[in-house]
Amino acid sequence: MVFRKRPKPINLEHLDDLDPLIESGLPILLDFWRQGCQPCRLMDGIVKELAEEYVGEAHVVRVDIGSVPGAIEKFRIQSTPTFVVLGRSRKKPSKKARQRGAVDPKDAPMTARFRTSGMTRKDQLAQALESNGAHRVAR
Repeated sequence: MVFRKRPKPINLEHLDDLDPLIESGLPILLDFWRQGCQPCRLMDGIVKELAEEYVGEAHVVRVDIGSVPGAIEKFRIQSTPTFVVLGRSRKKPSKKARQRGAVDPKDAPMTARFRTSGMTRKDQLAQALESNGAHRVAR
C-alpha cells in the first residue's frame, strides 16, 4: 500500500506571501488564529479537511495574528478565529458597465467576498469557496 502525503493549509509568515496566491486567481480562504485560542484549535481540523478537499482549486491559508505583522490591521481582525474568503466577482459586467470601462471579472482585483468570526460550520466555509469558483476535488 502506498501512502500519499495529505495537503495541508499554507502557513503565512508575511503578508507579502499572499501576493503569489492572489496572482494565481484561485479563491483564498484565510483562517486568522492565535496561540491559546481554544475555538481556533477546534476549527483546525476543519481547515485541514478543506485544504485537502480543495487542493488545486483554492488556497487554504492559516494566519497566526501574533506572528504576522500587519494582519490584524489590514484585515480588521477583532476576534479569533476569523475566516475571510478572497475572490473575484464571477458575474460579467453589463453592456452599460463595459461602456463605462468596467473590468472583465478575470482581471478584477481580489476582494473579501465572505467573512465570519467564531466557530463556523464546515459546509458554510465550503459554500463560500464554491460560490467563488472552487470545486471539491474527488478523493
